[in-house]
Amino acid sequence: MASLALSWSSAAAAAAAASSQLPPPSNSSVKTQTRRCNNITCKATNNDKNTEPTQKLDRRNLLLGIGGVYGGAAHLLSADNPPAAFAAPITSPDISKCTTGTNLNTQKPLDINCCPPQSAEIIDYQLPPVTQMRYRPAAHLAGKEYYAKFEKAVALMKALPADDPRSFMQQANVHCAYCNLTYPQTGDPKLKLQIHNCWHFFPWHRWYLYFYERILGNLIGDPTFGLPFWNWDNPAGMVMPERFAVQDSPLFNPRRNQTHLPPTPTDLAYSAKSPTNPKKIIPNNLTIMYGEMVRNVKKLEDFYGAKYVVGTKPDPGPGSVERGSHTAMHAWVGENTASGEDMGNFYSTGRDPLFYSHHTNVDRLWTIWRNQRSGPKQPKDFPDSDWLNADYLFYDENARLVRVKNSDTLENEKMGYVYQEVDLPWLKNRPAARVTKSKVAATTAAPPPETVFPVKLDKVVKVLVSRPKKSRSKKEKESEEELLVIEGIEVDTAKFVKFDVFVNDEDDEAADELDKAEYAGSYSQVPHRNSTTVKTRIRLGLTELLEDLDVEGDDKILVTLVPKAGGEDITIGGINIIYADDD
Repeated sequence: MASLALSWSSAAAAAAAASSQLPPPSNSSVKTQTRRCNNITCKATNNDKNTEPTQKLDRRNLLLGIGGVYGGAAHLLSADNPPAAFAAPITSPDISKCTTGTNLNTQKPLDINCCPPQSAEIIDYQLPPVTQMRYRPAAHLAGKEYYAKFEKAVALMKALPADDPRSFMQQANVHCAYCNLTYPQTGDPKLKLQIHNCWHFFPWHRWYLYFYERILGNLIGDPTFGLPFWNWDNPAGMVMPERFAVQDSPLFNPRRNQTHLPPTPTDLAYSAKSPTNPKKIIPNNLTIMYGEMVRNVKKLEDFYGAKYVVGTKPDPGPGSVERGSHTAMHAWVGENTASGEDMGNFYSTGRDPLFYSHHTNVDRLWTIWRNQRSGPKQPKDFPDSDWLNADYLFYDENARLVRVKNSDTLENEKMGYVYQEVDLPWLKNRPAARVTKSKVAATTAAPPPETVFPVKLDKVVKVLVSRPKKSRSKKEKESEEELLVIEGIEVDTAKFVKFDVFVNDEDDEAADELDKAEYAGSYSQVPHRNSTTVKTRIRLGLTELLEDLDVEGDDKILVTLVPKAGGEDITIGGINIIYADDD
């Protein structure tokens, strides 16, 4: 099986894990004063290629300096795609404006409060010098000594006073507040802040885990303590780690699907309404991981998610991992109910200790994906200042409210932690076609998209999609990625929904066989408690898929959408093919 080294060597990681304790760095942050600009201009910078020259207005100062004017004018513009001149990075919310939330479809208040404690000051956080690496082990390989330490740390966190921002429930509420539409957007208060289903998914969760881990380490006096990752992308780790299922352990949570306890293997294509053939679970899982990490992610947006700035409505578009294996694992662990507590709902997911090991694996996948890329044609991160300069608020291990930026999350080693190296069996798991040189697109009676959409996905939908370009050369394919875009996906955020996408699939009876090249990908979402209707989109890579099907010369492809959960609550706005060049 293939194995991809993370950039810190095994020997160094082992040494870090075994190293003697040192006192935590004392200068991990610096205090700053917030400066507000009352005039239109304050200061313009030119610290990256996407920032306007100094003689131009700084966009963020413009937005904050004339917030009232912008707030009134913003909705004269498109909230889905604000013009570049008015765009600005998502910035830290004003926590004093956190609300208990409202069901935006009924306008009724919610019965949950996940707002954080208030703080008199905010500190701009600086990453401390790395003197000892934190070592994150695979959960299924960690031994008794590690789990004794881990359980002690979680027990101590649960024993903290309820109003301590480092306490277990307060930490759970961090996710609830940022992910359940309780904050207004800073810069456009008529819109809600949501860091899921967009390009902030990976960096925000990296910061969340970073401070959660440091709090646990601080409670047990171990600066090398690292969270375990649930290695669900590897057959050896696809079972729920056993210590999490022990009832007297602080890692236990009763609100889990009781049919999914060990030794049941995890299903990365999970949908309670469409159970997978047990014999297909592991082959499907490996194909799903290959698609999310290799096939469908040639372009940055397709891995990270769509651009989300001030003025953008929530959920512009999730990346491959977020809408796939990440969501499946949330749903698979949570109770088998409509709302799926705890893990299966955004407001409650942080209440399950397993959430943090789940997301530690998601974070690990980000590191692996970045390490696979090299050279100018394979950038690892967005160069946009709107992404790099986005910032958030967290409480650190000393209970101080700190402001952090995306730009500090790009290298996990600089943040002071590394992962145990394990096999990556999905890395070379390129799926074979069920049928090559299929003529189904030439013989089908399926209609073109423009005669079908918009359509409610309460049944299987097939459309014949034209390809603007065919028989592309190797150079053309290296220059442009052919993408299938499914847009105007309208869903209620309070419901778990899922559909699969197939290309030139001749077998309608094999909808749970995803280990074939015809499978293009999926869309799914973790439910929110804060219900609203959103429109989103996904992009699925076609270049490699069409090579595997041996139909690169065809001018049309048959696209099949198969609802797996909540199809009656999904409306699809359209399907088309685009060619994306540089990121």
